[in-house]
Amino acid sequence: MGENKKLTTSWGAPVGDNQNSMTAGHRGPTLIQDVHLLEKLAHFNRERVPERVVHAKGAGAHGYFEVTNDMSKYTKAKVFNGVGKRTPVFVRFSTVAGELGSADTVRDPRGFAVKFYTEEGNYDIVGNNTPIFFIRDAIKFPDFIHTQKRDPKTHLKNPTAVWDFWSLSPESLHQVTYLMGDRGIPATYRHMNGYGSHTFKWTNEDGESVWIKYHFKTDQGIKNLDTKTAVKIAGENPDYHTEDLFNAIENGDYPSWTLYVQIMPLEDANTYRWDPFDVTKVWSHKDYPLIEVGKLVLNKNPENYFAEVEQAAFSPGNLVLGVDVSPDKMLQGRLFAYHDAHRYRIGANYNSLPINRPRVEVNNYQRDGFMRFDSNGGGSVYYEPNSFGGPKETPEAKQASYPVSGVAENVPYDHDDHYTQAGDLYRLMSEDERARLIENIVNSMKPVKLEEIKLRQIGHFYKADPEYGTRVAEGLGLQVPEEVKKG
Repeated sequence: MGENKKLTTSWGAPVGDNQNSMTAGHRGPTLIQDVHLLEKLAHFNRERVPERVVHAKGAGAHGYFEVTNDMSKYTKAKVFNGVGKRTPVFVRFSTVAGELGSADTVRDPRGFAVKFYTEEGNYDIVGNNTPIFFIRDAIKFPDFIHTQKRDPKTHLKNPTAVWDFWSLSPESLHQVTYLMGDRGIPATYRHMNGYGSHTFKWTNEDGESVWIKYHFKTDQGIKNLDTKTAVKIAGENPDYHTEDLFNAIENGDYPSWTLYVQIMPLEDANTYRWDPFDVTKVWSHKDYPLIEVGKLVLNKNPENYFAEVEQAAFSPGNLVLGVDVSPDKMLQGRLFAYHDAHRYRIGANYNSLPINRPRVEVNNYQRDGFMRFDSNGGGSVYYEPNSFGGPKETPEAKQASYPVSGVAENVPYDHDDHYTQAGDLYRLMSEDERARLIENIVNSMKPVKLEEIKLRQIGHFYKADPEYGTRVAEGLGLQVPEEVKKG
């Protein structure tokens, strides 16, 4: 086992007794001069950083991404250029709504966040296991998440709030149909797909740009849990997905995903039948087929959960040359919110932590802040512009431009058809899948307190597909409102 190391305090002094606190006499009160005791208790009180507001419960692993199809025709991002090129990655999977100790097998979207440690800085794809989302404007996000969390009076989950919000936000219907279907509870993190969800822009060395969407397809195949099995596992092993991922990697059964992109010419954004920046909609694979990019492989477990998984910080704003954002309103809001969440949760210098630190040299004029544990810039110049040879901007690193016009105002998306794609998804399902979907929705809606909310939501299902709405109504012992049938 080797020679035992000396136990020390955080300031490096050896500890004489780690089993007994210092007291005034054999039975006397504990002495405040026992600085080792005080340090242990004070540090213990501070061992938990605030948990993530969303995606609190998760698991992660290290691995690599290998290019199998050179993408230099479309993007100058080196991470996607050169067949055989490997880039180290860290991936975190998560549930969305539950707390840090919640069960893995609940019906919920799953976070799917990938950090690429590229030679041009870190690039994060921060998505879910669904290609769409419930809302399409970040201004609605806090309200939406409040409905998924606990009621402030009862401290219980509140189905009435959930369905009230969804019924008043018909853009959620596509994702609700996805969530309530079989893929709402993946069998494991290894048996689900991941999606960038948003539309991004790729730009090549010649300054030519395209719109793209990311798709990570699981090489293990899609597998899901039925509701009864998921509930049983939640009670018996709430860490089922966390355990499965760890054990698979530990046993050498390395999970992998194949990354594909959909590519849309810039000009198509103005004529496509769906707004390509609306995250509640998908692009048809017939219109924009999947193009293979490379392979994502996870082959190493974290050595320390807190240091590597809990402190891992992802943001869709972590971009590299050749990848730019789109006018997607949800994405635009996330560009601020994710960095801000990390600054609150783990501090202003969170990108200096080993799990988040880029594998390239970082040069900037940011100084100070809590837990600044490097040289803090030393005695170097601390402002810009300067006459002392400090780091300067790189003009070619600017994001690709795109034209904007109009007046500053609060505007919705142009298209309000929230029913066609949800109906298409329903019609793609087999009869068995539809039956399970209806059962899951009915069971979820039964506790809703107001009949008005149930009828409003039934109307949305009916507009997506008459059979869909009728079957939900029958399951709830209600009738589809006549005004909905008349259209």
